[in-house]
Amino acid sequence: MSLYGNAAAHTETNCICDLRSDTLTKPSPGMRAAMISASLGDDVYGEDPTVAQLEQELSTRLGKEAAVFFPSGTQSNLAAVMAHCGRGDEMIVGDSYHLFCDEAAGVSVLAGVAMNPVPVSDDGGLDPEHIAAAIKVDDPHYARSRLLSLENSVGGRVVPLDRIDAGVKVARDAGLAVHLDGARFFNVITALGCDAATFAAPFDTVSVCLSKGLGAPVGSLLVGPSEMMGQIRRNRKILGGAMRQSGVLAAAGLYALEHHLPQLAEDHAHAARLAGALRATGIGEVTSQTNMVFLTPKPEDHSRLARHMAQAGIKIGGQSPAIRMVLHRDVSHSALDAAISAFQDFQPS
Repeated sequence: MSLYGNAAAHTETNCICDLRSDTLTKPSPGMRAAMISASLGDDVYGEDPTVAQLEQELSTRLGKEAAVFFPSGTQSNLAAVMAHCGRGDEMIVGDSYHLFCDEAAGVSVLAGVAMNPVPVSDDGGLDPEHIAAAIKVDDPHYARSRLLSLENSVGGRVVPLDRIDAGVKVARDAGLAVHLDGARFFNVITALGCDAATFAAPFDTVSVCLSKGLGAPVGSLLVGPSEMMGQIRRNRKILGGAMRQSGVLAAAGLYALEHHLPQLAEDHAHAARLAGALRATGIGEVTSQTNMVFLTPKPEDHSRLARHMAQAGIKIGGQSPAIRMVLHRDVSHSALDAAISAFQDFQPS
């Protein structure tokens, strides 16, 4: 079974509620209208006004000088690492972070950058002493430590600001740059109740995804200092990510920033409600933060539960031992009710 669920099982009935990921959102009617009416130009020539507006809007919100629009967060992260590190350099990263585990080792395969994974704590953060221990001395036998790459949120968990600051200080004291994989950046600041610029301040570069909870169909942005943007754009070109009339996609991102941010709090509330209902069923252990819920059923119940939910029109992931469920703007109140009802009807072993 795929991590994202059994595709064959999902065809058994019409889908009522899809909890596999917040990347599954479809553009809202207003977003589609904005895409259709977007002013366009050739972004490779720097002439797409809607892309330029999106880059300016996000960099301003995050208190950074500039931004570059990318097709994906994986490419955005890779371009950032390439800007911070040379071939033979090393980045320090959490051993369960997306950049280390789920981006096909691109920074090593394509950029020649070694990854030095350190243990991720229960809260999703990296302990300062682990970061310090991973930083290499300047010796020709070792890769050069150049970058600390952090992540927030981490499996839905929000790493507190003081934990971030402590790790960043260790990196700064050693002369390292600091990157943030902030794919669900706006879920984090919604949970923390802080503004975007405050949260982004400790980092040199931040990657922000528009196609998860914000509901845009495609796109991430990399924000940072203007002096890096020439290299970032070159890296995007090298990686095949330069696009032409991409204002069609940028318009969706602008619409999301203007209209969809308030709904993230509702997604978090839906996740808390689902988590509470699951705990009451006794199906398995439940943890939840932000818009994610993790359910760990008994091993013998795992496949049975997936089939039961699929038959009820509810799509869930195929991760094991903990199944990840993600609440998003396309999960309505009634769809969530249907999912909870289906879970309540399941009889655990």
